[in-house]
Amino acid sequence: MCCAVDAPWSKLMPPIDPDPGKAAADPHRPWRAAGRPPPAAAPPLPGAPFLTQKWRDVAFLHWPAAPEHVAPLLPEGTWPDVLGGVTYVGVVAFQATATRVAGFLPVGAFNEVNVRLYSVDRQGRQGVVFLSMDADSLHNVLAARLLVRLPYMWSDVSLGRDADGRRGYAVQRRCPMAGAGVRFRIRVGGRIRVPCPAQRFVTARWGLHAHHTGGTRWIRILHQQWELYSADLTSYEGELVDAAGVPIGSAAAPWALWSPGVDTSLRPDRPPDLYSRPHSACHTPRTCPQPGDLG
Repeated sequence: MCCAVDAPWSKLMPPIDPDPGKAAADPHRPWRAAGRPPPAAAPPLPGAPFLTQKWRDVAFLHWPAAPEHVAPLLPEGTWPDVLGGVTYVGVVAFQATATRVAGFLPVGAFNEVNVRLYSVDRQGRQGVVFLSMDADSLHNVLAARLLVRLPYMWSDVSLGRDADGRRGYAVQRRCPMAGAGVRFRIRVGGRIRVPCPAQRFVTARWGLHAHHTGGTRWIRILHQQWELYSADLTSYEGELVDAAGVPIGSAAAPWALWSPGVDTSLRPDRPPDLYSRPHSACHTPRTCPQPGDLG
């Protein structure tokens, strides 16, 4: 089955209290009622990367979400990217190795667990928005918060493998917002030769939208296509997603994927691509399969 959802998102995800200012600025709700997955391959970077990393032992968990429920959490000039009328909130855990700045300055390896949403801007660029990024390297956390203003948190993060082959991921936050955490295990299945639309939607992301003084910055991401494997979630406990502002509460279990990893390069647009949220009418709806029809 291709990450099908058996119940409508309205029953899985509790509403988020809307931001009155942002709701007033978006009377037409300019997200697409029916979308499409991003391109399968990344466009080339316009110049040398600012940062390179190897992402290894990557686990993906995803819950469907109503676009209007997560829209208040996105940066200015962006709105929820959707597929089949829904968007997703994800938890992604991995080890970042061989991290280098400007191609030559090593800054060390670390483990990371992030909570993310899926965004699109008025130029049609489909990216991710990080609500929280927990990592166990204090100097990397401080540098990312200071230089790029990404929401990194200093945390205890562990990745491991049980004797029965299950892979485990855990995070316990130190600061800021100490105490939030999550712990889950997955059992990796067979390789996915051709990802379904929803699997491609949440993995083929070639940039990120980040809050920036005066607007929003677009940071480009380049890597090879993911080598994806099916995965069964065997246990999950924690409140990391709720702490990021998306109250999943007792929502149905997420669907899972796993990958051995990719080699990545990142480059912010220069000058920073700053823009405010457009006030134009929403996109014309197009026919698209519902999540339950993706299998």
